[in-house]
Amino acid sequence: MVIWLDRGDLRLGLVPELGGRLLSVRHRGVELLWRNEKLLGDDLRGEYAPNSGRMGDWVNYGGDKTWPAPQGWSGPHEWAGPPDPVLDSGPYAAVVDGDTVTMTSAPDPRTGLRFTREITILDDGYRLDLRAENTSGRPVRWALWNVTQLPGGGAITAGLRRPDVVALVAGTGTPEYTVDGDRLVVPAQDVVGKLGVPGTAGWVTYGPLTLSFDVNPSGEYPDRGSPLEIWLEHPLPAPLVELGDLNPPARIVELEVLGPVTTLAPGERSALIIHATVGENGLWPPPSRA
Repeated sequence: MVIWLDRGDLRLGLVPELGGRLLSVRHRGVELLWRNEKLLGDDLRGEYAPNSGRMGDWVNYGGDKTWPAPQGWSGPHEWAGPPDPVLDSGPYAAVVDGDTVTMTSAPDPRTGLRFTREITILDDGYRLDLRAENTSGRPVRWALWNVTQLPGGGAITAGLRRPDVVALVAGTGTPEYTVDGDRLVVPAQDVVGKLGVPGTAGWVTYGPLTLSFDVNPSGEYPDRGSPLEIWLEHPLPAPLVELGDLNPPARIVELEVLGPVTTLAPGERSALIIHATVGENGLWPPPSRA
């Protein structure tokens, strides 16, 4: 099932069966999100199936999705994905209520969580209301981690409360960046790697899309205290063995917003709200690079 929400110049396309993904954000007919066109057409239809295995086995459909953090492979306290057959690629139940679609996952036995992704279309963008509920009989400790994939080739700008940026992953290298006063700028570049932004002011812009979110100054955030993370990737001649045989399918930018790590007793919930504003900023689509 594909669900479309329309309002003014904006059209959102959601596929609940595919991990509750938001797979299309079209502004005046121009697509903003990255979507794997080898797997899904413009109508967002394709073959949806839960996916598991190593990172190199992940079927990357693209779009916007929610994961648990911290990520890792050292024990049950870390999320060993993607891939993931429940929260990332499993079917979500969907309810449509006017301008809002609420998508809810099945309970995940590995993390103990059930995710709810509530997406509301607005005049100038959309709002993501994300919730994680502990459906297990034990306390669990996780953060909500929302990942928005966009086509690479442009520069990213983020606001800073303080000039605190850290290197998190260097697949082929650490992404280059500059700090100019209260702004972080990550230029277009061919690298596979990730930056963490502990000093984020709670907003990040790429092309016409700006994501805004609250930061809890006393919260404990994953990945060296990063409420915002920026991932870049590009196609490679061979998979990256050190990253579980990750094989990037395209030039992709990921804007990743995280909530604080929260201990949830059985039945308790955590929440993360992200406001996405669509404007006229930047050159879009990004220029293609051979």
